Amino acid sequence: MTSSQAWLSRIAVAVVALAAAYLVWQWLSPPALPAGFASGNGRIEAVDIDISAKLPGRVEDILVNEGDFVKAGQVVANMDTRVLRSQLRETQAALEQARIGIETARSQVVQRRAERQAALALVQQRRTEVDAARRRVARSEELAPRGNTPQQVLDDDRARYEGAKAAASAAEAQVAATEAAIGSAESQVIGAQAAHEAALATIERIQADIDDSALKAPRDGRIQYRVAQPGEVLGAGGKVLNMVDLGDVYMTFFLPTEAAGRLAIGSEVHLVLDTAPQYVIPARVTFVADVAQFTPKSVETASERLKLMFRIKANIDKAMLDKHIGQVKTGLPGVAYVRTDPAREWPANLVVKLPP
Repeated sequence: MTSSQAWLSRIAVAVVALAAAYLVWQWLSPPALPAGFASGNGRIEAVDIDISAKLPGRVEDILVNEGDFVKAGQVVANMDTRVLRSQLRETQAALEQARIGIETARSQVVQRRAERQAALALVQQRRTEVDAARRRVARSEELAPRGNTPQQVLDDDRARYEGAKAAASAAEAQVAATEAAIGSAESQVIGAQAAHEAALATIERIQADIDDSALKAPRDGRIQYRVAQPGEVLGAGGKVLNMVDLGDVYMTFFLPTEAAGRLAIGSEVHLVLDTAPQYVIPARVTFVADVAQFTPKSVETASERLKLMFRIKANIDKAMLDKHIGQVKTGLPGVAYVRTDPAREWPANLVVKLPP
């Protein structure tokens, strides 16, 4: 074979290879979208949730593994609560002490009020004695000048009168003292009640901390990572687990101004994933950015990045997610198709088709 014939043979092989490659590309490439439709690349995403320790402490145990499905309110990990429980017992003892203090203070109030009643009775008695002594002095002063009563009797009556007045003053002072004692006892009751309420509040706080030490899943979802391990000591807010909320799954994609401007919240979106192109998943637009931006490098080619685009978020229906929760995975790439003209019918290859 001559060199020219070999050269022609190589050209023929190259042409055949190019033709085959073109046919394969045509076969693999999705058909062009008809008018009234637009599309954008994106990935399936979901809300990530960190399950963290509220207080510093040691991880006692972790009850789930990566990949496990969890329900809202399910306990997924426990923090060590030995210190908290000892504080709880200490505060419960203080609560009992405060309760006894209230009873003691109340009994003191009763006793002081009884003393006041006794002091008031004594005041009444002393006033009666003062009145009797005053009358005796008056009689003695009337009789003494006429010689009917010795001077000594008059002097004694006057002394008894002054003594009675002093005793009455002392009794009145005792009443004032008992009233002050009642006020002091009542203050002790208030103080004991305040200590009781403080102990109750401390018990509630410690109990809340103990309850929060049982870490619970805030929503239904799947565990993605075990960030910590049993025995590790974490600070306040230390992450123990990371989960994904499989009830809030969406795809974020970008559309040019013309297409984005025709979308509204609630517009229908059909998603086709690269890993399952035979299925078409329905979704709804839940967010349309009100400010344009340049498309991220990971979404389009360099030429497309020169265009201003709007970020769109389309959420998949939660009921459908619950039905197929075992097949839901995040991070899967795909294409979001939107209908910019509501009068258009979806092409046959984009009609909703879900796995059985």
